[in-house]
Amino acid sequence: MRRHTGPDDLAPAGVTTAAPTSPPPAHHPPEPAYAISTRGLVKSYPGPEGMTTHAVRGLDLDVARGETFAFLGPNGAGKSTTIALLCALARPTSGRATVAGADVLTQPHQVRRRVGMLFQHSAVDPDLTAEQNLHIHARLYGLPRRQARLRTAEVLDTAGLTDRRRSPVRTLSGGMRRRLEIARQLLHAPEILFLDEPTTGLDPHARAQVWDHLRALRARHGSTLFVTTHYLEEAEHCDRIAIIDRGRLVAQGAPLALKAAIGDDRVVLRTGDDAAAERIVRRIAPSGHAVGVDADGVCLRVPGGSAWIPRLCAALEAGGIAVRAASATPPTLDDVFFHHTGRSLGPTLSATAAPVTGGGR
Repeated sequence: MRRHTGPDDLAPAGVTTAAPTSPPPAHHPPEPAYAISTRGLVKSYPGPEGMTTHAVRGLDLDVARGETFAFLGPNGAGKSTTIALLCALARPTSGRATVAGADVLTQPHQVRRRVGMLFQHSAVDPDLTAEQNLHIHARLYGLPRRQARLRTAEVLDTAGLTDRRRSPVRTLSGGMRRRLEIARQLLHAPEILFLDEPTTGLDPHARAQVWDHLRALRARHGSTLFVTTHYLEEAEHCDRIAIIDRGRLVAQGAPLALKAAIGDDRVVLRTGDDAAAERIVRRIAPSGHAVGVDADGVCLRVPGGSAWIPRLCAALEAGGIAVRAASATPPTLDDVFFHHTGRSLGPTLSATAAPVTGGGR
């Protein structure tokens, strides 16, 4: 009978062949370190008389996956232009950027498929129902009919609008419309959601509800949220913020860290004679700390502001000046903006606040 010949029978004497091994696992490229990364990003436009207008100037930015990141700055600072570049809706003049692992210059179609974009102004049809608006958008993104129906129902539930799915959009409150627009951007399950001034035109109650909704989205899906805003209190909701002014990135970090870097508290004294009080305060204030008078009263910035109030009050009363009120407050994001730009966001906010359009439920 013929003996079966195996691998060991063919090997030289004293040599044992290794058992066959399974093929090595397929290599998958590592996840990108950042959801968004830019280096030297520039966007310029030709201006009048041959002048060049620089909307974005040399932007270096890294946004971690799953992070809520905000651009803070006044109107015209370059926030919306930056979002257009990152969504591959505009081509940078120079520099580079990757978004959700795709290059905005060489892979713009991949970028657009991996992101959702909420514009400043409403882009839903007021005469169609909430459900119709979402279904049409899903079909435009190429979802088959059945999947479009399923995703429409899912995102309506996520937005808390299932019971209003057959209501014409014009009958929804301002907060509901904004939640519907956010839901529309979730239909194709984007990796990154860009929100350009997401609460402009909403009253404080509706704005708070939109932010509750955004926090729930992040907790549920691990979404990366990139928000532009000029509302200081909204920037406080974010993990990190970047302050942009005249197209330049002037500071970035966690809100608490940025405020802590300023260091000094703001002390305000309201007196019977602020001009005379300012002269006295200047004499006893620490060297190098600015003292001035504004609509609030005599103002100065010092570390440990609360501890300074008794000393300042005693000096003013000794000088025959009555102190009517005194306060010490830690730095705010407006203080951070002023520190880095020499301007305040406060007047910008009041000037650009939109009319109240109603709250969501």
